[in-house]
Amino acid sequence: MNEIKNARVLTHWVPGVPATDGAGVQLTRMVGTSQLDMVDPFLMLDRMDSDDPDSYIAGFPDHPHRGFETVTLVLDGLMRHKDSVGNEGVLAPGDVQWMTAGRGIIHSEIPEMIEGRLSGFQLWVNLPSHLKMTEPRYQDIPAADIPRSEFNGGHARIIAGSYEGETGPAIPKINARLLDVVLDGDTPWSILPTPDNQLFICLYEGTLTASDNLGREQEITAPAVLLFKGAGSVNVVSGGEGAAILYCEGEPLNEPVARMGPFVMNTRAELQQAVEDYNAGRLAT
Repeated sequence: MNEIKNARVLTHWVPGVPATDGAGVQLTRMVGTSQLDMVDPFLMLDRMDSDDPDSYIAGFPDHPHRGFETVTLVLDGLMRHKDSVGNEGVLAPGDVQWMTAGRGIIHSEIPEMIEGRLSGFQLWVNLPSHLKMTEPRYQDIPAADIPRSEFNGGHARIIAGSYEGETGPAIPKINARLLDVVLDGDTPWSILPTPDNQLFICLYEGTLTASDNLGREQEITAPAVLLFKGAGSVNVVSGGEGAAILYCEGEPLNEPVARMGPFVMNTRAELQQAVEDYNAGRLAT
């Protein structure tokens, strides 16, 4: 890869960590681990990918959330969503659900299938303090409504934010950009982030090469999260077999983060209130 001026450099990369969530769903946690706690404003990213029904069939039964947004992207398979606000639907391949938990919601996500491959992501996006108790909101986005930008050697689906003159249909509560990018073999790809935004690249298939702060080319193999620093564009090149990435960029909130399971607030007292509200049946009313 040739040196590119005014480019962000790769600082390090973090491999995904095997994890179990919900009712025994086996997944790979990309963000939200001991190695990578968060990338403000992104709290967690889980990658699901299995063709073994025993590893996913029980799904994620009813559970609460407060204080952030969840984004579910299905790549393969079918997933049924149902929540306490009355929303219900099935996510098919390419579909996205952008749910604002706000002051509180209880929902479930259960595979609508008994065999085959289930793959996709769930991303947690933090909310600023003044929006943590906002009204819950649900955005059901079919694959057909997500614009696709074609370029030499690949394409990008624009889920949120703008890219190459296209704007994604999802409307986050904060300034965020989310792209699902597929690259053919040996294809360079660049993007110019908004100044001062934080970002990461989740490499979920194939390999990527990026330059570090010493100008050395580093080759990374999926599953991994790539982190960058500096100003200017982000530049990567796919390996010979190609690559698939989830590009996540957002304006950092720079606020205290207090977490307890499905609740993310600013203080321990607010977390305790969330637990009390849930136990008393007030969280989603």
